[in-house]
Amino acid sequence: MDLLTSVAGSFAETYGEAREKFLAALSAATGTAPRVYANPLKGPQGEDLACEAAWIGPEDASRVLVLISATHGVEGFCGSGMQVDWLADGGTDRLPEGVAVLLVHALNCHGFAWWRRVTEEGCDLNRNFIDFSQPIPDNPGHDELVDAFVPDSLDPDTLEVGERKIAEFRTAHGELAFQSARKAGQYRHAHSVFFGGFEETWSRRTLTQIFDDYRLGERAVVSVVDVHTGLGPFGYGEPICGHKRGSVGLERVLSMYGHSTGLPAEGQSFSIPLHGTQRAFWQPRLDDRYTYVALEFGTFDTDRGRRALRADHWLHNRGDVDWDDPQTRAIKMELRTQYFPATDDWKEMVLWRGRQILRQTLEGLARFD
Repeated sequence: MDLLTSVAGSFAETYGEAREKFLAALSAATGTAPRVYANPLKGPQGEDLACEAAWIGPEDASRVLVLISATHGVEGFCGSGMQVDWLADGGTDRLPEGVAVLLVHALNCHGFAWWRRVTEEGCDLNRNFIDFSQPIPDNPGHDELVDAFVPDSLDPDTLEVGERKIAEFRTAHGELAFQSARKAGQYRHAHSVFFGGFEETWSRRTLTQIFDDYRLGERAVVSVVDVHTGLGPFGYGEPICGHKRGSVGLERVLSMYGHSTGLPAEGQSFSIPLHGTQRAFWQPRLDDRYTYVALEFGTFDTDRGRRALRADHWLHNRGDVDWDDPQTRAIKMELRTQYFPATDDWKEMVLWRGRQILRQTLEGLARFD
């Protein structure tokens, strides 16, 4: 399909529209319906919520590409658009022999519907994959700045105090320490940003069920592309890899994506090292039989994102949210814009890079033993 034609048709403005587009594209491409993992809660308009999974290719495929959207809820507008584009662009007809694709649509469907980055439990899902039976990671920087990250009020005086505290921390400790304090993951402050939770979320349990239902543990190689937005240059997609140096996983990732691979542990990424990412889900289940990258598409600067998240958390910390209230709509539109700019040029960059990454992944799977 022509790229600009797909730009016009693959992306949605709401979770409900994204779900409809995904179901229609899947039916048109394969004549099948996905497996539905219904969420017990509702969306802001009372709509049903679900994560859906679709297997495309031979049931006994030894190598599988898993393409995931909406790990971070509102970021699902991007990942869903990529999934719809792959289906509409004839991706199902270009599978290498012995390779299948598993599309996981709207893993964090609640956050997708409510235009939140977090789950219904208030958790950052990509910090939720720690072993909760072990001591939790500490983040003393977040402890120090928590009231600045999410204050009790958004009045100008309160915000000024918080911004001054953040500026002083940055001056005293440096930008890397500040970004680690802000977003490396924290497990104490449920009302704050980048909270990894006190236990497994519904979305994490759903991913476990998908893993079992599709017998991914029996496959020879599983390559996961988990689509994210909000970090890096506008429209650029960085495949961020947490595999350790010397591992089979890193060798395979580098063979697929080359020098564009982001390596946070080595300071070669727009990201920093994080706690509890989804890689910690795949590693103990598959060992050397998997690759995982977070495909991160850049939008706007991180301080704009910090302010958007601050307002969204403040809003939901107050209790039930009136979706039609003008203040709610303003906060939600700013958050959605931060993680889904929705301009045609940004969408075009996403689809071009997305097609490239998926082609590279499938080509890699075709040659892996």
